[in-house]
Amino acid sequence: MASLETWIGLRYLRAKKRNGSISFVSVVSVIGIAVGVMALIVVLSVMNGFQKEIRGQLLNVSPHVEISFKDGETGQWQDLRKLVAGKKGVLDSAPFIAEQALLSNRNEVRGIQLRGILPEEEGKVVDYGRNMPVGSFNDLQAGSFNIVLAEGVAAAVGAQVGDKVTVISPEGNVTPAGVVPRVKQFTVTGVIRTGAATADELLALVNLSDIQRLYRVGDEGVGLRLKTADPQHLAPLLADLIPAVQKDKIQVHDWTEDHRSYFEAVVLEKRVMFIILTLIVTVAVFNLISSLAMTVNEKQSDIAILCTLGCSPSGIMKIFMVQGAVIGLLGTVLGVAAGVLLGQNIGTLVSAAENLAGGQLDSVRISLMNLPSEVSPREVTAIAGISLLLSFLATLYPSWRASKTQPAEALRYE
Repeated sequence: MASLETWIGLRYLRAKKRNGSISFVSVVSVIGIAVGVMALIVVLSVMNGFQKEIRGQLLNVSPHVEISFKDGETGQWQDLRKLVAGKKGVLDSAPFIAEQALLSNRNEVRGIQLRGILPEEEGKVVDYGRNMPVGSFNDLQAGSFNIVLAEGVAAAVGAQVGDKVTVISPEGNVTPAGVVPRVKQFTVTGVIRTGAATADELLALVNLSDIQRLYRVGDEGVGLRLKTADPQHLAPLLADLIPAVQKDKIQVHDWTEDHRSYFEAVVLEKRVMFIILTLIVTVAVFNLISSLAMTVNEKQSDIAILCTLGCSPSGIMKIFMVQGAVIGLLGTVLGVAAGVLLGQNIGTLVSAAENLAGGQLDSVRISLMNLPSEVSPREVTAIAGISLLLSFLATLYPSWRASKTQPAEALRYE
């Protein structure tokens, strides 16, 4: 009986001339579900792409993990390196000091993050030193008081290689005339481009010993930056990074703490967008309900005849559930195929549209030709599952109404 019910349900999908409106509504339902599923996959893929792109930029600049001695504790950064040496997941490390300062040049003043590094060590934990537009980390020799500026900082104060710039420390010297800020001239020897807008507008690098002299910081104030194998899943590493007996003396700081609010906002935005776009699929599902309801009204006499031939109410329900399930399945499959294809090639397609429109959209400071996108199989599976579930639920009421058809009433005027 199941094969007969399936055959009848599939047969009702092909409307005759007199009930072509039913077939049209069915096609609209398929298209609506497909468009909703496709839109959901494409939008979430683009959001995933931007999230991955920004995370990569942040990880290129921000230390994966920072460890340092707490206030009042004594030790050297070499001691910290010994603690993490051989730890699974730790690829390399480099010492650093990070302080806030003002940079002055040609009557321009800008707040910066001044970072003290060892040139031979810094390349182990960051990548942006490999292809610097000008200069290299090796120019930052101890006692030279050279400085490497991020691109945005150099442009903001009008500094070029060879210029003398003034670094002003917020910590001052106490004199008979009062507190006088510590001021030191540095020579610009290089420019870096990190790829992260925030870092390019703030970062300046000097030798570790130079920043220690400027800020009068001893070895206990030098921390250690760690490069890890999997910065997106740091919890297992952080749990075993520092021995229990040392945890009261050493503080640990990971990159997620600096950018937690941003990524939480992105996750919230994705959830809200998911809910909003799911409404598109829901609207298409209402078309499916309308299509099945019209089919039930059109097929009253057929249903009555099937009932007189011994077809049970559950069998009648299966006929229309098959019809609705096929519509939902077709829409979902088409939507998933189109969404995945468009999601994987959105950058190419948008760049073509961008060229037709007359070039790059300079106002957003990004070329859509490089629009990032990442299709998540897990999200695609979830979207397909929700679409199929909604389509199945949409078949229940019209199918139940069909099963309640009274043969005598339906055939009275036939």
